Amino acid sequence: MFYNKILLEQEDEDESSARYQNALDALSSLITKRSLFVNKNQSHRFHLLFHYLEVLELEEAVSQLKIIHVAGTKGKGSTCTFSESILRGYGLRTGLFTSPHLIDVRERFRLNGIEISQEKFVDYFWCCFHKLKEKSSNEIPMPTYFCFLALLAFKIFSTEQVDVVILEVGLGGRYDATNVIQKPVVCGVTSLGYDHMEILGHTLAEIAAEKAGIFKSGVPAFTVPQPDEAMRVLNEKASKLEVNLQVVKPLDSSQRLGLQGEHQYLNASLAVALCSTFLQKIGIEDKNDDTNGLPERFISGLSNAYLMGRAMIVPDSELPEEIVFYLDGAHSPESMEACATWFSQQVKERNKKRSEQILLFNCMSVRDPCLLLPRLRTKCIDEGVEFKKAVFVPNMSVYNQVGSWSKIEQRVDDSITWQFGLKRLWDNLARGEAKTTSRSDSKEEERSLVFSSLPLAVDWLRDSARRSQQVRFQVLVTGSLHLVGDLLRLIKK
Repeated sequence: MFYNKILLEQEDEDESSARYQNALDALSSLITKRSLFVNKNQSHRFHLLFHYLEVLELEEAVSQLKIIHVAGTKGKGSTCTFSESILRGYGLRTGLFTSPHLIDVRERFRLNGIEISQEKFVDYFWCCFHKLKEKSSNEIPMPTYFCFLALLAFKIFSTEQVDVVILEVGLGGRYDATNVIQKPVVCGVTSLGYDHMEILGHTLAEIAAEKAGIFKSGVPAFTVPQPDEAMRVLNEKASKLEVNLQVVKPLDSSQRLGLQGEHQYLNASLAVALCSTFLQKIGIEDKNDDTNGLPERFISGLSNAYLMGRAMIVPDSELPEEIVFYLDGAHSPESMEACATWFSQQVKERNKKRSEQILLFNCMSVRDPCLLLPRLRTKCIDEGVEFKKAVFVPNMSVYNQVGSWSKIEQRVDDSITWQFGLKRLWDNLARGEAKTTSRSDSKEEERSLVFSSLPLAVDWLRDSARRSQQVRFQVLVTGSLHLVGDLLRLIKK
């Protein structure tokens, strides 16, 4: 009897896994190359969202949701995470929608701080997928990947009857799928910079105009200090819509935060402003703590916030004493500097044993590595940290597949050519510094490596650590959230 019970449980588990994989395969069918998203298509695709809401019978449900909407270039995920943690501390049932995911797509949908279960995800997924598929046509195709995920979030959060939805914009703002909402409670814009320029524009003014697209008439909004060019546009857009736009200052650094890095004090301050306004709007008042001017539940929420893949420190699963990974999904010039500052501080604080710093890097081809690698390298050197080696490696995850890359055949293609381009850039930077400092080093070319896969790079790290038992390797993994997610998936197997 006991053996039969185990068999039945295993069969149920296998069936559940198969159903989940089938849902992921169907979701993968909605992915299109970003090159298809030229500006002339954005408006049309955006307006299709209202049709999709009608098909899913979500128009009324979405209009009833109480939403905090957050756009920006850097810090969106952190700000949303801080906000969710604070509001959950008030006993509110929270729904958090963020992107991208690192390991599992369910990370994007969190109920009370916990990613949605496989069973619920599958049920909600097929409910939406089948309804939309039934009504699709040549004129009205199935929604694209992110649009579907946003619609799925609305379905999940409305059915689960959450008290608050914290909604992170995917890309831009004006034509983002999340912007189908008509009346959020409050909006936030995090730090702006140069990213996704092929879609959002090549100046800060153009980028700011897209981000300000989430402003709604009469809905209060907050932002952080911005470059003058961006701030001017945000103020103009806010004025036209009679939006009360306020600029927050960083929290005092004495406040303990669950997310590391100096830049997080600005994100936390924005979250405090968003949550304070939200609570006031729904009629919840709270007294400030005499010590630092924040309510106790704000202090607790900020200190307990957790976001995977941002300023994250993970010892290697095989050699935890010899290899420590420092993970940060920075992928814009400004976030590269913040990442370098955080990593350098960690190196200084944790160097009780002889250590060598290794860079494990990749960035997507839509990014300009000439804007990323110099900022990272220069900031680290300014902080007194120099990489012993830089390792360049392709991501394992692929753009058109959701799920485990363990099922995907190894690809050695154009991405290797891209890695060698990154290597040349790094070597040129090193040679330039050697000339500037009159330093002659015949081995400078050997300071960077390219591997055809992430597992090979990790094997090299482990072999090197075993040969150098007196040295701890501090490995900074950055440039791409996909790379960070791939590494986490690999070392946690």
